[in-house]
Amino acid sequence: MRNLYPRFQFLNKIILCGILLILCHSVIVSAQTQEQTQAANERVRVVRERLNNLSITVPGLNQKVQMNVSGVSAQEFLRALAQANNLNINIDPQLNFKIFNNFTNETALNVLVFLTKEYNLDINLIGSIMSVTKSPEPRLVIPLREINARYDRPNNTLSLELNNDTLSQVARKITMISGKNVAVPNALLNKKVTAFFSDAPFETALEKLAFTNDLKLVKTNDNVYVFQALTDDEELYINADKNTSVRRNLRPVGAQSTGNNFRLQSRTVAGRKLLSVDALNVNMSDVIKTGAQEVNASYFLYSDIKGGITMRVNDISYEDLLSAIFNGTDYTYRQENGVYLIGDRKTEGLRAHKIIQLQNRSLDTIQNMIPAEWKRGVEIKEFREQNTILLSGSSPQITEIESYIRKLDKLVPMVLIEVTMIDIRKGKAIKTGISAGVADSVKTGGTVFPGLDYTFGAKSINSFLSSLGKNNSINLGRVTPNFYVSLSALETNSNVDIKSVPKLSTLNGHSAKLSIGNKRYYSTSTQNVIPSLTTQTVVTQQFTPVEANLDIDIKPIVSGDNQVTLTIKVNISDFVGDPPANQPPPTSTSKFESIIRAKNEDMIVLGGIERTESSESGSGVPVLSRIPILKWLFSSRSKATNKVVTVVFIKPTIIY
Repeated sequence: MRNLYPRFQFLNKIILCGILLILCHSVIVSAQTQEQTQAANERVRVVRERLNNLSITVPGLNQKVQMNVSGVSAQEFLRALAQANNLNINIDPQLNFKIFNNFTNETALNVLVFLTKEYNLDINLIGSIMSVTKSPEPRLVIPLREINARYDRPNNTLSLELNNDTLSQVARKITMISGKNVAVPNALLNKKVTAFFSDAPFETALEKLAFTNDLKLVKTNDNVYVFQALTDDEELYINADKNTSVRRNLRPVGAQSTGNNFRLQSRTVAGRKLLSVDALNVNMSDVIKTGAQEVNASYFLYSDIKGGITMRVNDISYEDLLSAIFNGTDYTYRQENGVYLIGDRKTEGLRAHKIIQLQNRSLDTIQNMIPAEWKRGVEIKEFREQNTILLSGSSPQITEIESYIRKLDKLVPMVLIEVTMIDIRKGKAIKTGISAGVADSVKTGGTVFPGLDYTFGAKSINSFLSSLGKNNSINLGRVTPNFYVSLSALETNSNVDIKSVPKLSTLNGHSAKLSIGNKRYYSTSTQNVIPSLTTQTVVTQQFTPVEANLDIDIKPIVSGDNQVTLTIKVNISDFVGDPPANQPPPTSTSKFESIIRAKNEDMIVLGGIERTESSESGSGVPVLSRIPILKWLFSSRSKATNKVVTVVFIKPTIIY
């Protein structure tokens, strides 16, 4: 029972509301009936007054008539009355009712007033002409229903409670309460709409009102909201942003296609019209024309756009849509004074020219960096004197190449490389011994201090022997005129520091090379025997160079955080000892490669390369040259020791 009580209470409310509606309708009908009766009496009074005024000049209205009619049409009756009383009566062709009356000794004026009242007629006067017409039927006037709409001006919100209301009345009510203009086309004035919103943002409420009633809302540039009907190829939907929107559905392109293969919609973002396209094997021309119509763009087709396209893109501009469609085709576009010129790339008027002046790079490096696919169909001319490139071809291709060149034409940093090289040489050489022999033109002479290196000729030796023989009986004899004796007791020390600070500059990514060294020559003799009547021997002497260098190859690469990556190659070669006569000098070689990373203006130590050179040689009398003490008299010896240390410092400095 408790569950049934609310239902009975609800039914009672419904019945009570029905009774109230019936009572209201009865009151309205009664009031309207009274208004109609009053209007009819007023009309008859006006007609009588008109005829009385006319009877002063038209005596036929006061003449009495004798007429007995049964089933005569109103037009024939009025025509007979006019002939009998000499009256000018214009009869409305729409008077098609029958008259069944008997008039005896009654004036024509009263007869006309009777007909006016009985058959709901009206008589208008034009001079003495009486125009008899049918009075319009009174219509039942139903009071307009009040539109339930509220507008909150501080919050700009709108509340609507509509149930099958007329759109024109709804727009009128919204305009009155909000002060914002809402327009409805003539075709939609009587359209019924239904919607329920509570404190929704003004534009949102209007958009959802249109969406729920199969309409679309457009806001014009002068801030007027206009409701419009959907076209045959449009439909309402909820887009990916969960907003209501309108999209176009075109018919399939191919004769064998079924379903909707092309959908295009638009929305305004930050005052810019963006397109979303979903197409499957659709003619490119259809996409171009529909997109232009959607964004209200002007275009001109120079040639037929052939070919189909399949694509699905969201929120792109019309320019990007054209670029995507024409990419890889023979067609292009160019915008001039707000008009899109579309056609074949080779068409006159679509070719574009662009001069690009490079600021930081040279022509050779830039042109080699442009991909070959991009340069296809674009002619590139170079002006080396101005470091300028002229591009001629399709406008989208030129724009793409220009954008690519601008990104590459950046300031290339220069790297200043300071190379500090230090060579420390320490050496010691000892030369001792006695040598004797026979030679032509040997002169006496040499050094005695600080080291002994003296040669005695035959004359000096004979003088010394003669002086020894004067004071004793021993005669040592004499030596041959060409005999000589050399005495050596020499020690040399060397300590040499060599420092060089060369500075190299190179662009980022390019190698800087340094080479420092010396060159020696040795001679080679070639003997050629030429047989003939008199045999000839030809000796050819040639000097061959041998180099010992310090080679450094440095390639810097500057990163974005002002750090430098250095690829370093070092090759050090040097001569070792004294070579024999006319023989190649011995050399030693040291190489290493390294990749290091350093900050700007940091000093890098490549390391010390240390080399020790030792040599020992001697000659003397067999057996005696190996006996201690005696070997100093019967041999000649030389010993050398050299120590070389090379240190390399490198300091990179970035220069912009």
